[in-house]
Amino acid sequence: MRLSKILSDPPSVNFVETERFLNTKLAVGKQRKIDTGKVALNFYCTECADSRTFLSDAELYCIGVTPRQISIDCVLSCVGECGATVAAWFLIECQDGEDTDKNRQYLSNYIYGIAPKVRVLKYREKLSEKVRLVDGQYAGYGEMFDKAKRAYRDGLGAGAIVYLRKIFENVTVKSADAVGIEYKTYESGNPKNFFELLKKVDEKCAIIPNVFSADGYRLYRELSDVVHGNYDEQVGLQKYEPFNQLVIGIIRNIQNNEAMLSARNLLGWDNGGDSDDES
Repeated sequence: MRLSKILSDPPSVNFVETERFLNTKLAVGKQRKIDTGKVALNFYCTECADSRTFLSDAELYCIGVTPRQISIDCVLSCVGECGATVAAWFLIECQDGEDTDKNRQYLSNYIYGIAPKVRVLKYREKLSEKVRLVDGQYAGYGEMFDKAKRAYRDGLGAGAIVYLRKIFENVTVKSADAVGIEYKTYESGNPKNFFELLKKVDEKCAIIPNVFSADGYRLYRELSDVVHGNYDEQVGLQKYEPFNQLVIGIIRNIQNNEAMLSARNLLGWDNGGDSDDES
């Protein structure tokens, strides 16, 4: 496996054997060009208005950090040739071993060996104004989903869940306002008795997808448990992905319902349009 494949995949705690990319030991603070293959990462490009693959050059520069670690910086460009770019940084770690015997430089437990076993210890990206982590189709919540994903990547489980919970709260309140459901709020503006509010909104608007319609409040309760510290940080990280998918499901469900309502209106079905009944 080439190093570019490891850099392109989601970070993993497991060490993976890769082809040799350093021929000799790299001193701390020293820079060297390495042939890694092209790194490919997916982002939402606002110029292309679609999810796109962003590619780096095949040759990248690395800097020695420790005998077991190197730092890699690269710039990735949108394949749509729109000019959108992302700056990315990786901290790569070899499984084990320090250079105590020059004759052992060819073994796999050295980062400059023939088949080193490495992993991505840290990964960060700097997005331009043309790039987002998630697509722009989430009813104005793209920025909050972005922040949730960033917190998750930074190992902040509770921080990521805070944003998902806020999205859930906000979309429920907006739905209540849209159909005239009254509710009481705290001084902060947050709704009181969210259970009752969600129940009324879902009965009238069906914002929770059918596949988990009975567990809408359970989702909110478990999001709140993480936020209020009833789970440790690691549990928040473990539950982020399924939580994220369920909250996205709510947004998409609302969007689909709105699209269907718009289609019905265009066809005149809700405004005295022609009936299918035979005369």
